[in-house]
Amino acid sequence: MAKGSGRMRSRDLEQFRKLLLEKRRVLIGDVSALEKAALQNSRQDAAGDLSKMPLDMADIGTDNYEQEFNLGLMETEQATLGEIEEALQRIDKKQYGKCISCGGPIPRARLKVKPHATYCIECKRRQEKGLL
Repeated sequence: MAKGSGRMRSRDLEQFRKLLLEKRRVLIGDVSALEKAALQNSRQDAAGDLSKMPLDMADIGTDNYEQEFNLGLMETEQATLGEIEEALQRIDKKQYGKCISCGGPIPRARLKVKPHATYCIECKRRQEKGLL
C-alpha cells in the first residue's frame, strides 16, 4: 500500500490480481475433478453398470461417504471461487485491500496468504466471535 494513503499501488494490485487468477484457475480444476469423482457413481448406477456396483454394504457406505465428502469439498471450493471473483471486482473498483467492516487496511501478509480476504485481522476475530 502507498504510505499514508490507505490505497494500494497499481503494481501491488496487479500482483494480487495475478495471484487471484492463478488461485481461481487451480480451484476450477479442483472443482471439476471433484464433480467428476462425486458424480461418477451416480452415472454408473443410472447406466445400469452393475459390474462396478459394490457387493458389500460397507463398500456402499464408503462410496456414499466419499461422494458426500467430495460434494462438501466442491461446495467449499465453489464458495472460495465466489470470494475470489468478489476480490477481483474490488481490485477493479480500487477497493481491494480494505476491510469491508471498518474500512481499514488488510495487512499485506494476510493478503498474501488469503488474497480474497475481506476483513482485517481484528474484524475477522470479531466476526468469528459473532460480534460483527
